[in-house]
Amino acid sequence: MKLLILDRDGVINLDSDEYIKSLDEWIPIPSAIAAIARLSQAGWTVAVATNQSGVARGYYDLATLESMHARLRELVAEQGGELGLIVYCPHGPDEGCDCRKPKPGMLRQIAAHYDRPLQGVWFVGDSKGDLEAALAVDCQPVLVKTGKGERTLAKPLPEGTLVFDDLAAVAAHLLT
Repeated sequence: MKLLILDRDGVINLDSDEYIKSLDEWIPIPSAIAAIARLSQAGWTVAVATNQSGVARGYYDLATLESMHARLRELVAEQGGELGLIVYCPHGPDEGCDCRKPKPGMLRQIAAHYDRPLQGVWFVGDSKGDLEAALAVDCQPVLVKTGKGERTLAKPLPEGTLVFDDLAAVAAHLLT
């Protein structure tokens, strides 16, 4: 199985320092949706691991979060693709969970779901926490310059991190 794991905000959709609190605020990056569809059509399983502390902060509820994910699945399907497992951490940064990135709990959940080791699997994100989570489970850390990626790129990156302009560039690389 060819598995690719993505962060959500800043990789698949536009990010906001004010949080994405509603379906109206969830604005996909068109090239990212197309990239997921192309990867899926080529036999890749694309999963998502996303911190969603806005739930714990009371900015939105689980039903709203699920509506965003349903819309994401719908958009990918409209382009002939399928999105795999979506896991999220609804906890705040001080709750001490093991799922909130940079902790690797969500990535381990994906590995268990697909019964697949994560060694060498690409995890694409836009933040240092994404890259650190990838390293914690021996994934290949991949940074995109969308979302917070440019800010992340301005600081030292973990050794071996691959850098691409956006998810479309990642897909183009994987599909060549």
